[in-house]
Amino acid sequence: MEAYVGIAIKLAAAFAGLWAMTRLLGKREIAQLSPFDFVSAMVLGDLVGNTIYEEQASLGMLLFALALWTGLSYGFDKLMEFGKPIRKRLEGEPELLISDGKVNREAMRRNSMEFEELRMMLRQRDVFSLDEVAYAVFEPNGSLSVLKKPSHEEVRRNDLKLPSSPARLPRSLVEDGQVKQAGLAAIGRDESWLRRELDKLGFSDIREVAYAEWTPEGEVKALPGLEKREKRERVEGEA
Repeated sequence: MEAYVGIAIKLAAAFAGLWAMTRLLGKREIAQLSPFDFVSAMVLGDLVGNTIYEEQASLGMLLFALALWTGLSYGFDKLMEFGKPIRKRLEGEPELLISDGKVNREAMRRNSMEFEELRMMLRQRDVFSLDEVAYAVFEPNGSLSVLKKPSHEEVRRNDLKLPSSPARLPRSLVEDGQVKQAGLAAIGRDESWLRRELDKLGFSDIREVAYAEWTPEGEVKALPGLEKREKRERVEGEA
């Protein structure tokens, strides 16, 4: 029983320590992590895990390890802020894989990248042909930044000299058959109005709606639940 209590105490201390460490060092998304950050996180996880389940490792040792790792990470981050030459050497620099529509095969070889991997990363940016790309930059965190050729760029309202309206966020009105009162209040409407709008879309019962939202264009868009869709398909099949 004492062993379980010890693990629980260490786990709680590790949770609090990691939370404090995250707050101190700042938040980053996985895509923003450099290779060093990623390896550092793996080593820290292994260190904490081994310390928690090692009976000979005391709570003080766990806290000391977390404090030391936090200090090293914080000091390293500060060193990177003031030592740009060192940072470039350790974290790398962005590299142009495609420049002015021409592929830099030497840069691809330096980064051990094949064309299939490059095409996959381009598809993730909604680019399905290399011919559309003017510049492609391989970032130090492993992501790809893409600038399309002017002939393949999307047309914007300003290009067509169309009047623009202020940007507004869509508002969730129904989620899983439940009315979201906060969304209705944000657009100045009530539940009676929502029921009328849903009735126009063929939903006589709000519980049939999986999700509904108000769009900045002033429309209500609704998605039926799976049961509602199957019911419609059966009715259409019988007809």
